[in-house]
Amino acid sequence: MAELAIDVRGLTKRFGTHTVVDRIDLAVPRGQVCGFLGPNGSGKTTTIRMLCGLLEVDAGEGTCLGFDIRREARRIKLAVGYMTQRFGLYEDLSIAENLDFVARVYRLDNRRQRVADALDQLGLTARRDQLAGTLSGGWKQRLALAACLLHDPELLLLDEPTAGVDPKARRDFWREIHALAADGITVLVSTHYMDEAERCHRLVYISYGKVLAAGTAPEVIARAGLRTWSVTGPELDRVLALAETSGFMAVPFGIRLHVSSTRADDFPRWLARHDAALAAAHAIVPIATGLEDVFIALTQDARDTVG
Repeated sequence: MAELAIDVRGLTKRFGTHTVVDRIDLAVPRGQVCGFLGPNGSGKTTTIRMLCGLLEVDAGEGTCLGFDIRREARRIKLAVGYMTQRFGLYEDLSIAENLDFVARVYRLDNRRQRVADALDQLGLTARRDQLAGTLSGGWKQRLALAACLLHDPELLLLDEPTAGVDPKARRDFWREIHALAADGITVLVSTHYMDEAERCHRLVYISYGKVLAAGTAPEVIARAGLRTWSVTGPELDRVLALAETSGFMAVPFGIRLHVSSTRADDFPRWLARHDAALAAAHAIVPIATGLEDVFIALTQDARDTVG
């Protein structure tokens, strides 16, 4: 097993009587990109904030970059770059002024050169004097990442960094993330996009504060044990209703339906037995189960921790 950048067990956080993170175990090897997935309210942001020392842990133990998450939070903060969901820099300062401010906060030596290097690395040099508030979502994302990298962190914690940016900006961002990982930086990134999940070395999926799946993408898919079919035809709404009332998981995907199940039943034969005319009117073919099929199934089976 490679040396772990993150190694925590039983991580728990409560707000009043509500357990937001419920005994999470998380192990991320150094130099890897780990995708952190789950629906809104699943506890991703809370977990990330505990890992970087911004929230106190209620229960659990472990290390982040070799530092104890309970006793050495300050040392963790200095070695981690944390990119929040919302743009957190000053919109009335220029790109260069924002980076200079962050460098001053960290009391970095050779500040001007560090800022110049960050501008060059993220392709921001030509825009260095542009006000941050006038930037598009993609350029704000680059600026935020540049600010995270100024102090040479060993670990990046990125909380939905590509939300609201266009596909090209997302591709460029992920190209940079993998370049950083190749240089030895570990990345834990939360995302809702399945194409981004497939770019990660490992995945952790949580729902209602609990880990439901972890491993590489092929491992997560294999462990789910789902059989999946693609259904096309004129009355997908009827197929959807019938499948859902009978224990199959059915989800519209554009002009077709994905039907999945862990049951032994073969869906085409099952549908033919229950409604031969409906089955005959549709093309039903087995397909490889995808990550999105798995994560939809996991979320549907999860139980809310409220109460």
